[in-house]
Amino acid sequence: MALKLEPGTRLVVATHNPGKARELAEILENRFPLVTAGELGLAEPDETETSFAGNALLKARAAAEASGLVALADDSGLSVAALDGAPGIHSARWAGPGRDFTVAMAKVEERIEEEGGAGDLAAWFTCALAVAWPGGPAVVVEGRVDGRLTFPPRGDRGFGYDPIFIPEGGGQTFGEMDPAAKDAMSHRARAFAKLKAALL
Repeated sequence: MALKLEPGTRLVVATHNPGKARELAEILENRFPLVTAGELGLAEPDETETSFAGNALLKARAAAEASGLVALADDSGLSVAALDGAPGIHSARWAGPGRDFTVAMAKVEERIEEEGGAGDLAAWFTCALAVAWPGGPAVVVEGRVDGRLTFPPRGDRGFGYDPIFIPEGGGQTFGEMDPAAKDAMSHRARAFAKLKAALL
């Protein structure tokens, strides 16, 4: 039997980040009533996997089992060529316990300078999306968008590392872009297009 996600199904989004929850709701075209793991008071599982897909699946399974709802989880991050793909799956950790991405962005700039990689500002965002049914199957897909970094950060839209990332062929950072324009081409949108093809 083909797995299908019926519009109107209540989903738990495995995140405690309101910015991410908002973006996922928009990408899901508001077809599903969403509740976040944060709102349900679910614990955040330790992200012990070594890939975005592994961590997304781990978070989706944990939220599905804890809530009894179909769960959607996203694991995403910024990879920098000059830093051998770091921060990668540790992108949120670089922001520290307070999730302060101003600190994280400064750390990226600092590390690039230490590595003498200021000439190579190539970077990419990866997003893995996982949907898990309680006690049942799961689907994981991945999207990626390539671009380059710019310093100092620009724009106050979006969240995370958006203000230092300019997508390929663009002139604005994700932090400066209209949310709809970002959603049309972001790593999350690309992953969702694959999820839609698989489940909707």
